[in-house]
Order: sequence, then structure tokens, then C-alpha cells
Amino acid sequence: MTCLDCKKELSYLDHKMAMESYGVELCSKHKERMDRLMRQNDTPIEAIKLYYGLKKSGVQPMLEWWDGKKSVDIAFSRVKLNIEIDSQYQMLTHEQAMNDLEETMYSFQNGFTTLRIPSTLIKYYLNETVNNILGIKEGLRANIKVI
Repeated sequence: MTCLDCKKELSYLDHKMAMESYGVELCSKHKERMDRLMRQNDTPIEAIKLYYGLKKSGVQPMLEWWDGKKSVDIAFSRVKLNIEIDSQYQMLTHEQAMNDLEETMYSFQNGFTTLRIPSTLIKYYLNETVNNILGIKEGLRANIKVI
């Protein structure tokens, strides 16, 4: 058992605390960093799980990246891909849907693609979600090379 960030060997207690909190293996230093991030940015747990799922697959996403207007849950800035986790997806009102659409429009106007992923998708289908995001990222990277 090692920390997914620093590869430090985990104690039983560190492993247990991180798994109970986030479902990922983190040392006390990185768990504390995630705790602080969640308090400051209201980061959903699913964003942390997806972030580490993407890291496990060999890519380097950014967690809580500032895009100039707001903090984005996960981002790949080189391909201009922003990922937002919708934790309240089933209770979406028309006002929230319109706000999401406007945010997506502003992102597109600045050259960014925004994916909105329901938290249930990460909770139950993390590996498939990671694979699809990697495919989207590669497609965006290929299109950037063409331009």
C-alpha cells in the first residue's frame, strides 16, 4: 500500500483513513491536502476519485484548476478540456441547466471544451469514465495538431 501521489509506504491507519474518506490510497499529508481542498472549494469526492483514476492511467490532470472565471473540478489545460462533476444531477432545475449552458458557451468562446459528468457515473463506472475521458482528451489533442 503506497500513496498514489508520493508513492510513500502507508501505515495501516493512513490507509484506513484515506480509504474511508476518499476511496483512494493517500498518505496523511496528501489526505490533509484533499481535506483542505474540499473545504475551500467544495470539491466533490467523486472529483477526487476521478482525479486519481486519471492519474493511475498515466496522465497528469489538474484538480481545482482556475480557468480565469471559476475553479474547474478537473482540467487538462494543454488540450483545453475542463471536467465538472455534477453531484446534484438528478435535482437539476431549469435555472441550473441554463447556468450550465451559459458556462459551457463561455468556455467554448475561450476555446475550452467542458464535460459535465454525473457523480453516479464515477461512483459506479469509474474505469469506463476514465477510459472515455482519455479518448476525448486524445481526440482533442489530435485536433489541436491538425490546426
